[in-house]
Amino acid sequence: MHKATEPEFAKMMNHEINKAFRERLARGGAVLMPGAANALAARVIDGLGFEAVYISGAGLTNTYLGMPDLGFISLPEIAQHTSTIRNTTNLPIVVDADTGFGNALNVTHTVRTLERAGASAIQLEDQVNPKRCGHFSGKDVVDLSEARSRIKAAADARIDPNFQIVARTDACATHGFDAAIERAQAFIEDGADITFIEAPQTLENIRDIPARLAGTPQLINLVVGGKTPILDLSNLDDMGFGLVLYANVALQGALKGMHDALAVLKTDGRMDEGDLVASFEVRQNAVHKDFYDALEKEYAAD
Repeated sequence: MHKATEPEFAKMMNHEINKAFRERLARGGAVLMPGAANALAARVIDGLGFEAVYISGAGLTNTYLGMPDLGFISLPEIAQHTSTIRNTTNLPIVVDADTGFGNALNVTHTVRTLERAGASAIQLEDQVNPKRCGHFSGKDVVDLSEARSRIKAAADARIDPNFQIVARTDACATHGFDAAIERAQAFIEDGADITFIEAPQTLENIRDIPARLAGTPQLINLVVGGKTPILDLSNLDDMGFGLVLYANVALQGALKGMHDALAVLKTDGRMDEGDLVASFEVRQNAVHKDFYDALEKEYAAD
């Protein structure tokens, strides 16, 4: 009997994925990383040939809860989605864990939980609880000593040495750009593998980030409609950024697509295959239905 061909996403262990991701960042050159708010989006991202996928706390909050990014999502919900997405792709997964859900003890639990769920890296930030979207107004950050304790705890908690810690600071909005750079430098001393200065608003500041933090990969977050100017990937690569994040382009594209298709359905009272919706075949291919059909036949009773 012909054995069902298992999809490639099921054939790598987490430690292999994590090691390859660390090595990829060490080689240099910017990695373009979209966010996925669900497993289907992760499958599309993988199928298009991206090198990494991001799980956005904002995206999960919007998609899973239908609420704004104001600190409503919980660790169990993020862990569930991380595990589900890990089951759909071999891409490295960078997981937004907000503030770590408490003090250093909570951060330790957060790291262990998300590493076991299949994350390749965890992003922690220095906002107060409850946090809010980095491109919203009204943010505040904790004292530097508390922020540093989060990063130290995260670095100590990981089991796999190739599991990476992304340290984000929102201090640009509250303390200024130089203070944000100083925080990022401190986080590197505390064990952060990647640093992330959120919401720089000028081209000069964007250029300064990798220049002043040379030697450690830098992540820049480009939010469509947000506070940071949108720049070409080639320009950000030339500046020296390691990760270029579009956390919610897939979500915003899906939202527009849903609105457009449903508006036509409401107006016309019917919908068939065409430009507004993916075909039935494309939909089934996206979820590898052929594999499950073959698997069902393989184990069918005689």
